Amino acid sequence: MQLMKVDPRALKDNPDNTRQSKSTPQADALLLATIKAVGVIQPPVIFPEGGGNGYVIEAGHRRTRMAIAAGLEEIDVIVVEAANDNGAMRSMVENIAREPLNPVDQWRGIERLVALGWTEEAIAVALALPVRQIRKLRLLANVLPSMLDQMAKGDMPNEQQLRTIAAASSEEQKEVWKAHKPKKGDTAAWWQIANGLSKTRMHARDASFGDDLRLAYGIEWAEDLFGPADQDNRYTTNVEAFLGAQQEWMASNLPKKGAIVEVNNWGQPELPKKAERVYGKPAKGDCTAMYLDRDGKVQSVHYRMPEPRKTDGRPGPAGGASTEADDDTDVVGKTRPEVTQKGQDMIGDFRTDALHEALARTPIEDDMLMALLVMAFAGTNVRVDSGANDTVFGPKRFQRHVARLYSADGRLSFDMDSVRVAARSVLIDVLSCRRGMSNSGVVSRIAGDAIGADGFLPNMGTEDFLLCLSRQALEAAAKSVDLVPRSRVRETRAALVDHFAADAAFVLPAALFAPDPKDIADLMKHADDLVGDDGDGAQGESIGADGFDPTATGHDDLVTDPVGDAASDEEETAYGIAAE
Repeated sequence: MQLMKVDPRALKDNPDNTRQSKSTPQADALLLATIKAVGVIQPPVIFPEGGGNGYVIEAGHRRTRMAIAAGLEEIDVIVVEAANDNGAMRSMVENIAREPLNPVDQWRGIERLVALGWTEEAIAVALALPVRQIRKLRLLANVLPSMLDQMAKGDMPNEQQLRTIAAASSEEQKEVWKAHKPKKGDTAAWWQIANGLSKTRMHARDASFGDDLRLAYGIEWAEDLFGPADQDNRYTTNVEAFLGAQQEWMASNLPKKGAIVEVNNWGQPELPKKAERVYGKPAKGDCTAMYLDRDGKVQSVHYRMPEPRKTDGRPGPAGGASTEADDDTDVVGKTRPEVTQKGQDMIGDFRTDALHEALARTPIEDDMLMALLVMAFAGTNVRVDSGANDTVFGPKRFQRHVARLYSADGRLSFDMDSVRVAARSVLIDVLSCRRGMSNSGVVSRIAGDAIGADGFLPNMGTEDFLLCLSRQALEAAAKSVDLVPRSRVRETRAALVDHFAADAAFVLPAALFAPDPKDIADLMKHADDLVGDDGDGAQGESIGADGFDPTATGHDDLVTDPVGDAASDEEETAYGIAAE
């Protein structure tokens, strides 16, 4: 074995090198930046070619290429005797046996460099890492030493758990670690440790108030360096002050016909009695309710109060009694559908909100994330129009999300955090379960089922939603929670509302994301039908958001409502619906 200096351009590639796949441009850029900063740290291994025709690389092909790209005239190499297998076995062992540094060792190495006078910026340049990543690793200095020892064994918490642990004080960490320290040879229950150290955070990005109210309430922002690079990561744990400033801001910015309302146990706004929530575009006479959601963010919904009933000079019923029929009035007519159009609209809203929350918050593996992204573009609400007729889902919309993945000269320059943020943002913009033109169809149901969006569906055991269910559906819901159905529909409904207000939330089985196998079969059949299409898009069809011609008639699966809301009194009578 001999150490010598050679011109990297004179070395020959080994045709028996185990690693034949090309490395990524990002990995090559990282190695090139490191070589430019500190040189080739580990010399490549070479052996003499038969016949004295020069040297062949046994290990270090990428290092040699990047040294040439860096313009180095000479590099150190280790010369070994040629093996009878041309170095194939040593190449295999060299590539398989290596193990990357775990984050704890990376942090310790960075701290040694800082002690020697290196700045964070210089370390970032040398390692071709973002300065933010260096600062993240340096936050391990805030972790209890005994926890670091556990992490150094390869037992690492996930990023969210590490973020929570590093933000806690040493005394808090010591107390929680004492309670949850694993036995020798076991792994740590990091989720329990993180839960024991977690504090409610109110984020600056959710604040509607400005610096004047922030100072008045004594709110100080702390920086969460583990947060995504493209958003405001400031936060405060002074929850009471944050909510107080938000309340004062709402009081000062109430729109005309606006009101501040409370929320129920499930975070839903409590609208005035007899108010009807408006799920679409509000009309001129509609009111606005402002409230704080569970994250302390100011939200608003629109609602409509019923108009006074016109009497035309004729006296109404004695005592102001309602002229509407009882729930149990028997009306001869067609069978009422299980859920009215308004109920279907609400289910679409519930699904969409839950899907978006799941996409934003649920941990998703990279391969799943990419699969969902591809699937999103197969949604029925995705359109690509000409430049003269851009839509909200046109190219410009998506270019905004992927802009962070490019450098100023148009080259790809990103880390996985940026890719994940862009992918989630695109998925949130594309996938929708709302009824109408934005409906992505069955693909949004598949996506929601795949990432567990069912867990984000809200409680549907409310008076507003249960009014949309038929007697049969209400009785089925009652039996599912061991409630005896009452003789009158409204009594059954009231019992369900009381039950779900005090116990577990209710989600209508038909509102879950799992799609109907028939819809899956139709989706696959449609894909097969497109095989052989000439690609010009001239199908001669006008397909609506629900996968059928919006101008066609004869679809009797739902009660047709000409105004896009719940069925009218006349329609209810025709379909055998007992009016309230």
